[in-house]
Amino acid sequence: MPDTSNLVEINDQIAIVRANLAALSEQAAARSGAADEDLAAERIAEQEAKLASLIKQREILSKAAS
Repeated sequence: MPDTSNLVEINDQIAIVRANLAALSEQAAARSGAADEDLAAERIAEQEAKLASLIKQREILSKAAS
């Protein structure tokens, strides 16, 4: 029997990262200046990488559950 608690936890983390991305995008749109833009782009890239990793983990767990 697959461990569905891990899948639920990953789904929760994905939701958090997506909310972070939305907030960072809003903040980036509200700011101006090269330094602010670079920092926002870096943070967004970090969150996108984390999201991709979580989605991959979720796919692996889902396949194991099948």
